[in-house]
Amino acid sequence: MINFSVWDQLLKEYVNVSGEVDYQRWQIEAKSDLNQWLNSNSNLQLKQLMNEEALTTLINLYNALVIAEVLDKYPLASIRPIFLGIPNWLSFLRFFSKPVYHLNNKAVSLNDIEHKMLRQQWHEPRIHFALVCAARGCPLLRNEAYQSSGIDEQLEADAIRFMNNLDKVKYFPESNLLQCSQIFKWYREDFLQVASSLPHYINQHRSSKISTSVSIQYLSYDWRLNEPIIN
Repeated sequence: MINFSVWDQLLKEYVNVSGEVDYQRWQIEAKSDLNQWLNSNSNLQLKQLMNEEALTTLINLYNALVIAEVLDKYPLASIRPIFLGIPNWLSFLRFFSKPVYHLNNKAVSLNDIEHKMLRQQWHEPRIHFALVCAARGCPLLRNEAYQSSGIDEQLEADAIRFMNNLDKVKYFPESNLLQCSQIFKWYREDFLQVASSLPHYINQHRSSKISTSVSIQYLSYDWRLNEPIIN
């Protein structure tokens, strides 16, 4: 079983309660600590782990590998770089598609961890509120590690926080309009595995319920780096 204590301590030190990451200080003070922890757990054999342990491990590793990639390139304003006013899609896609780790004796990318492992094996749509790609449009990054003993409670809390965050989900009852994150568009099929519609799914985790016959608009995704904004 993997020990997440180093990862947990790093999150507590460099991530605030709003999910913003102090990449500048992390890069100076503890970039090597993160890399050493990742290296010490490289090439895990997931089949040797219990179901909850494997799920927890992959979520933690995904988020840690994203941060490691950002720290290698920092400073940067966004994981989707802009060149002459045009998004550099090749660099952006490579961030997620290039091999960054070894699991089960295979080189894997961030996309492999998310799409070929987590989404295919668990069919757990709440992972989309736990995986954080370092953009402000992502879910808020927890300032603690996921733990197999409480993974269900943590994922449920993440879903509740996301659904009640006005930056991610906005409901206008007077016009019966729902504005929500692009995450619901990109992974619609995942949410519809456990609910009859997106509004039904959102209501499962939202304190103030919305009409299930709303018009839906998707919010622009904020690709700026999820670090504190200095005015």
